[in-house]
Amino acid sequence: MTELKAPVFARLPLPRRGRPASRLPGVAPSRPLLSRVNAVAVLLVAVDLGALLVAVPVVGAGVLDAVVAGLALWGARTAARVHRRRLWLSWLQDLPRSTVASGAAFALVTGLDLVTGHREPGPSAAQSLVLVFAVLSECARPWVFAFGRWGRRRLRRGDRAIVVGAPDCGGELISTMLRHPEFGLVPVGFAPSEPEVHPGDIPVERIAEDLPEAITRLRAGTVVLAHSRDSDSSAVEAAIAAHRLGCVILVLPRLFPLQPDGTGTDRLRSYPLTWLAGPPTRRPSWRVKRAVEATLAALALTALAPIIALCGLAVAIESGFPVVFRQTRVGVDGRTFVLYKIRSVRPASVDDSATCWSVAGDRRVGPIGRLLRRTSLDELPQLWNVVRGDMALIGPRPERPVFVDEFSTVHDLYWARHRVPTGLTGLAQVHGLRGDTSIAERARYDNYYIANWSLWLDLKIAVLTVGELLCRRQR
Repeated sequence: MTELKAPVFARLPLPRRGRPASRLPGVAPSRPLLSRVNAVAVLLVAVDLGALLVAVPVVGAGVLDAVVAGLALWGARTAARVHRRRLWLSWLQDLPRSTVASGAAFALVTGLDLVTGHREPGPSAAQSLVLVFAVLSECARPWVFAFGRWGRRRLRRGDRAIVVGAPDCGGELISTMLRHPEFGLVPVGFAPSEPEVHPGDIPVERIAEDLPEAITRLRAGTVVLAHSRDSDSSAVEAAIAAHRLGCVILVLPRLFPLQPDGTGTDRLRSYPLTWLAGPPTRRPSWRVKRAVEATLAALALTALAPIIALCGLAVAIESGFPVVFRQTRVGVDGRTFVLYKIRSVRPASVDDSATCWSVAGDRRVGPIGRLLRRTSLDELPQLWNVVRGDMALIGPRPERPVFVDEFSTVHDLYWARHRVPTGLTGLAQVHGLRGDTSIAERARYDNYYIANWSLWLDLKIAVLTVGELLCRRQR
């Protein structure tokens, strides 16, 4: 195995064992909530709320109809991200999305009327509310966008941005930001991916230090990644470092002249910029994940206690005590924790866990141990790790510190999988990557999981894990 070449942008190091990541040198806390509030998004929410409040007396709707219409509108427009933060403040560009969201709310209300047996001629009060709301809201939204553009131009109310990437593309992006402040980006720094190339006359500070230090010093809230000839891993490391500091990440695609507009794509004049989703651990749905998993783990631990006790008894009869195996593993942000398993290998006089990667074919594994490992019953005590918060039910599998250090050096972006808590099972495991299998492929699956995390993806992995355990075949 060969060692990877050092990246252009210094990565955020993994924390020292047992030391919280927030206390690492050079790692600043997230920006205050107030500095991340977008005025245009707040005004759009206020306009929708005002339109609904005005529509209620106009239609003469009751409280129940107002609540039903309000919930339908809130759900549909939130799902369509009508109130999202954006660079391009264009009412005409946003009109189809807003209209479809209001139409979806109207369909929801209509379906509810059909279910409840509404038989009066003409639209119901809730339907009328949605229609009047749509008219009032769309009449006010152009003024919000116009006010936002005026504020950005006249008051320079934009987000401080650092551009990272190729000198040619980066220089053009910075020039565009300066000429068109109505897009809400104020360039304060440029970090060229090719230091030996002179970036030309770019009227912003050229960044020579590590990106995290520059973000903290320049109080940047946005990082724009322009494509370059540099390795993709360097751009990924820059994005992860910026996310850790609470920054918004915008990416200029390599084939940007062919990039169509779509979900997650914004515009800086003629340049399409893709919004990268922030860390999943900062989303409200992650708190739902933690609460649900801790509850399920506690219930499962209680229900499976007799099975765990029988497994422990079988191990004690086969190879004596202790029956619970404790091992140090690396979790989220590089913090270590003690992982619990039912021992499946006979005790040895010398601890070889720091040098032995797999026990497959080891003579110390007896019939009971093989059964426990084949059925994954030896993993059941890890439910206690989930209850304690050391692990999650779904997430990248934890590894021993010595192998984390080795794999992080050798395998591309292996270290990045520690951005979320480790888990009992993960996307790599349900694709057959268990035991002595490709570490690089595991890392790719784990980073894919983090980038695409959702509650639905967790549910999908849980279902596939059950199928894997029952059928014992790769899916």
